[in-house]
Amino acid sequence: MTANARSPRPGPFPVRRVYDPAAPADGTRLLVDRLWPRGVSKERAHVDEWLKDIAPSKELRSWYHEDRDGRYDAFAERYRAELTEPVRADLVDHVRELAGRGTVTLVTSVKDVEHSHVPVLARHLEEA
Repeated sequence: MTANARSPRPGPFPVRRVYDPAAPADGTRLLVDRLWPRGVSKERAHVDEWLKDIAPSKELRSWYHEDRDGRYDAFAERYRAELTEPVRADLVDHVRELAGRGTVTLVTSVKDVEHSHVPVLARHLEEA
């Protein structure tokens, strides 16, 4: 690859709940929640890394939970902005680097994955 060539886009990023059994096809499993899942041991979680700082800030999470039905779009927009902040941006780069080597599965404990931070993160990671 030449210096001016772009690396291939990472993704897609499979998503699994931490409560589901791990599978060999998961590749590298990254827990992307700020809080450790209740009632799950580290052995049972089968995560390779816990990237709690890639999750939404406590303030954003609290704000969103006050009105999940009415705030999802604004939450997604604010979370995408947070993902450009230095610490999170470094973690995004780290995940993309891992994805360049093989499958990376985003692991979460949220019940409603579709309306959580995880799809926002996955889309963000897939963009080059």
